[in-house]
Amino acid sequence: MSAKPSPKILITGATGNIGKELTKLLSENGIKLRALVRSVDQAKELARLPGAELVEGDFNDPISLGNALLGIEKAFLLTNSSELAEKQQSSFVEVAKSTGLKHIVKLSQWAADLESPVRFLRYHAVVEKLIKESGIAYTFLRPNLFMQGLLGFQDTIINKGEFYGAIGDSRISLIDIRDIAAVAMETLTISGHEEKIYNLTGPESLTHTELAEKLSNKTGRTVKFIDITPEMLIDTLLQVGFPKWQAEGLVEDYAHYKAGEASQIRSGVMEAIGKEPRNFDQFAEDYARYFVPDVRKTTPIF
Repeated sequence: MSAKPSPKILITGATGNIGKELTKLLSENGIKLRALVRSVDQAKELARLPGAELVEGDFNDPISLGNALLGIEKAFLLTNSSELAEKQQSSFVEVAKSTGLKHIVKLSQWAADLESPVRFLRYHAVVEKLIKESGIAYTFLRPNLFMQGLLGFQDTIINKGEFYGAIGDSRISLIDIRDIAAVAMETLTISGHEEKIYNLTGPESLTHTELAEKLSNKTGRTVKFIDITPEMLIDTLLQVGFPKWQAEGLVEDYAHYKAGEASQIRSGVMEAIGKEPRNFDQFAEDYARYFVPDVRKTTPIF
């Protein structure tokens, strides 16, 4: 009996929200994949996907990255946005050069810029530059704020009918992570996306008050948006367990949003997959059950 062919696609960040959607899509479409995980034992749900091969590795361990990349032609690059993200992703690129990786699809961020005051946008820009200089073919996905980010406010929405932000009435063109995953699958499996940057937004630009109204309509409950100061926001984030570096970065993100720098609507999803992205009403309908009592134990929360 001949050996089964090894997957040619590596997915990093496979147990996170976007990674889960992406691995599911690849599996459903009969595409073999290799997923980099810290622990195979703790990724049993992922291991059950048809066509999925799991390999243990750590972004802080270049040897394990090299092992994960053996025989791989294309990789999806995603790490947690921590103070180590720039170093970890840069290390991945260096190792990828040595293994002969042909194409990196990087999950970046809307408005990534080396001169940005937002730390997340700076580190993404640094890694984008490194990938360009590596000679490896690239595709950069730059999504705006995730609709699923509201799941982080699940408890306050359920218990108080409120969620918070330091954004005022500024508009933002949020995107559903399911559309990000669809674009990622397309760019990993179909040629012609090399050396392209896709700015990924939803089809509308909304205030947080409008998000609350739409969520109220779909849940049948009154949900309100409460605008707070940046100082209050960082205190709230720290109280719910965010690391200090990440909390400060999120406050910088919100200052970026409040300045109206994330309000534009772009056609990246249509350009990449030929379909319109989901609007917020569709997200609110699909996720309504996660914002009402008695379902918290089954929530796909961050």
